[in-house]
Amino acid sequence: MVSLNIDWSFFTSELFTQFVLKGLIFSVVLTIVATLGGVVFGTLLALMRLSGKKWLVLPATIYVNGMRSIPLVMVILWFFLLVPLVIGRPIGAETSAVVTFIAFEAAYFSEIMRAGIQSIPRGQVFAGQALGMTYGQNMKLVILPQAFRNMLPVLLTQTIILFQDTSLVYAIGAYDMLKGFEIAGKNFGRPIEAYLAAATMYFLICYSLSWSVKRLHQKIAIIR
Repeated sequence: MVSLNIDWSFFTSELFTQFVLKGLIFSVVLTIVATLGGVVFGTLLALMRLSGKKWLVLPATIYVNGMRSIPLVMVILWFFLLVPLVIGRPIGAETSAVVTFIAFEAAYFSEIMRAGIQSIPRGQVFAGQALGMTYGQNMKLVILPQAFRNMLPVLLTQTIILFQDTSLVYAIGAYDMLKGFEIAGKNFGRPIEAYLAAATMYFLICYSLSWSVKRLHQKIAIIR
């Protein structure tokens, strides 16, 4: 029987404050910024795909399907390595991660918002048109507020997945939460304990967020 020989003294408050906290803050900020940017960009893509105009539908469809067919880690690496060759100067790992996550997650948020918009009865669209609203006014005042409300649990679930995916910025050297644990493990010579702590931390955060989303979904269902 193999013994892991875990050193429990490794799990101290200093581990969190000196190594993990900085990475956790970056992971949370990256999640928030990528979610907000992805929802805005994704909503625009969804509106383009639902506009019925081929010159808008085609590029939006190609973008969404293209992004969804490529692993996120490949997009992160391509952007980090190729963009500096195009613009002629290096970009930081953190900046590269933010831009990449917004661009990538927009494709997924686009599909969520498109489903939310399509869930609104067409009668409401026709009612807005009968009142003299333009397409933009109809979407802004009638359709999108309801679509956001209907799809809020799904949007938040995608945000939790996004938080889990932030660990992939480790590939370009960005200091995220996983990087903090890894550095601590190397410094103290305890890589097993470091990765166990990282896994536990990710589980607790994501489980808590998932439970909160489930409760929110139940409240929304009751209101309906």
